[in-house]
Amino acid sequence: MPYMLFAFIAGAALSLQALINARLAAGLGGALWAAAVSFFVGGAGLLGVQLATRATWPAMERAAAIPYWVWCGGFLGAVFVSSVIASVPRLGNTSVFGLVIFGQLAASLLLDHFGVLATNPHPVNAVRLIGAALVLGGAVMVLKG
Repeated sequence: MPYMLFAFIAGAALSLQALINARLAAGLGGALWAAAVSFFVGGAGLLGVQLATRATWPAMERAAAIPYWVWCGGFLGAVFVSSVIASVPRLGNTSVFGLVIFGQLAASLLLDHFGVLATNPHPVNAVRLIGAALVLGGAVMVLKG
């Protein structure tokens, strides 16, 4: 149950972050600048928490052993944040997040189905497809409404 609450809070925070970052983009003159500032501030905040909690630093050997492609997660985060910042002023927060959630579901269905990145496969079935289609329908209704 607490993880469901954490997921809900994360979703709510993303919606507020999108509006804040869209305002930042308007002030700075672009989505990429706003995303860069957002990541810088977030990184500084995380570093501050690590220092305040006296977390141990990862060993360089351990970091060096991680496959090169794993470091792309930050870039994907930047693509997400930049895309949302650019889209919110034009489509509205609700429409953007309806489409974001559908995109997440569609990609997750494929990734789960094929067990990508060592996850246990969760085959696509009719119920899962109907659920994703309902989310898409909701996103379209919000977009057209």
